[in-house]
Amino acid sequence: MNNIKRLCVFFAALALGACVMPKAADVAGEQSQLEIRQMQTREYDTLDKRLALRSTISTLQDLGFSIDNADLDLGTVTATRHRAHVMRMTVTARERPGERIAVRANARLGEAGIDDPQTYQDFFTALDKSIFLARNRVD
Repeated sequence: MNNIKRLCVFFAALALGACVMPKAADVAGEQSQLEIRQMQTREYDTLDKRLALRSTISTLQDLGFSIDNADLDLGTVTATRHRAHVMRMTVTARERPGERIAVRANARLGEAGIDDPQTYQDFFTALDKSIFLARNRVD
């Protein structure tokens, strides 16, 4: 009977040893969540959240998106662009310490998140110009 218990313990330990925990890179993908968040976020020296959101709406429209939903009180804008694939972009703006606004964009193609830095760089380059023009009242 003692040998049966030993065999059970041995096989249980063998089975547990065969279970391999995934590496952090496997769970989070190639980029860490912090790297993705940094790529998706830009801060602006302004306390005017409404200006940032109006500029976001203008930028998205200039980039060919249709605005699906905009809530200036919550600080969110959701838009969709129909080209070869459907791209959906959700942008949030929130106040940060030091009279700053943080704008975060999250782009998706279908159900897959976009982690290509160029996509976000292009969006923020256009948004930078839009915010500059709005702050300086240039139409």
